[in-house]
Amino acid sequence: MPSLKDLKIRIDSVKSTRKITKAMQMVAAAKLRKAEEQAQAARPYAERMNAVMSNLAKAAAGNESAPTLLRGTGSDQTHLLVVATAERGLCGGFNSSIVKLARQEANRLIKSGKTVKILSVGKKGREQLRRDLSAHLIDHVDLSEVKQIRYSNAADIASGILERFNAGEFDVCKIYFNTFQSVISQIPTEVQLIPAKFEDEEGDSEPAFYDYEPDEEEILADLLPRAVASQIFTALLENNASEHGARMSAMDNATRNAGDMIDRLTIQYNRSRQAAITNELIEIISGAEAL
Repeated sequence: MPSLKDLKIRIDSVKSTRKITKAMQMVAAAKLRKAEEQAQAARPYAERMNAVMSNLAKAAAGNESAPTLLRGTGSDQTHLLVVATAERGLCGGFNSSIVKLARQEANRLIKSGKTVKILSVGKKGREQLRRDLSAHLIDHVDLSEVKQIRYSNAADIASGILERFNAGEFDVCKIYFNTFQSVISQIPTEVQLIPAKFEDEEGDSEPAFYDYEPDEEEILADLLPRAVASQIFTALLENNASEHGARMSAMDNATRNAGDMIDRLTIQYNRSRQAAITNELIEIISGAEAL
């Protein structure tokens, strides 16, 4: 049984930990507000870009002169998985949920005889993937020095991916991230970047028809690289908001757990102290009676 001194030290230690987790919760809450605003502000642009690209893709569908980014290489043997996670931990299951989704897809592709390459964005995802998929890791993007996610960060990542695609290093590229729903809900998401896939807007009964000048292929050749960068930028913003939301929730739970532990230790401390006092009184009384 721990002594009174040991219990006192543990109580003080847990109180210090509770102060830290509470401070981290408040910092995450402050950062979440701005990150959530950025993610929400980017969604209308991403949706409109998706609608424009969807119309262009339909117009160019089946055309052999369509850009390779749209029609693909004609093969799906080599897959590049872009796994976007956080640079820091202490955010609950945020990183693990993304890695789990990517690992499931990687294992499925490997079992079917495909070649898998992994590009990690964020240190925590790389650390987890290194355990069983280290042979498939080909590169890493470090965003630890980035204070605020900007389009230039996504453009740099997209540029590297497009260079690899043009060099024939892969046929299909997918990105994995968390879509922000709320502080307690972040949804692991998979989006195919190459060949480009654009979903139809909900509620459109008939697609609109346009005359393009220059032709669809030339417009797509210019817009497709931007669309890839836009999708990566959206993923980074969603991830950023999800990370702060997950960290806020995790630190709130940690603060509550620390409070419960302090209450239990305090009760144990008081009981041990009372027992020690009782023993001392018994010894005094016994000594007095012996005289």
